[in-house]
Amino acid sequence: MRLPADSAGPGASPELILLARRRVVLEANARSRLLGGEPADGPRHIWWNFVSSSAARINAARADWKAGRFGMVPGETEFIPLPDQPAPPANYP
Repeated sequence: MRLPADSAGPGASPELILLARRRVVLEANARSRLLGGEPADGPRHIWWNFVSSSAARINAARADWKAGRFGMVPGETEFIPLPDQPAPPANYP
């Protein structure tokens, strides 16, 4: 697979999922990020901004967020309340 330097255009961020042992050639001035590792050891639970391998930890995080036990992000002044209903779950391969 060849990834030319201008394939994304200004400000774009294409994402490619590569299978093991694939060869990729980056042309001059191309920018790339490579993330990888072993597959997750089991399913993940996702609710709003929380991701965990344990549904109980998700529920604890929901309670902590609602009670204000998470620290503030430096430089941020807005608090985003916990939604009543998150978006429907995504189905990832």
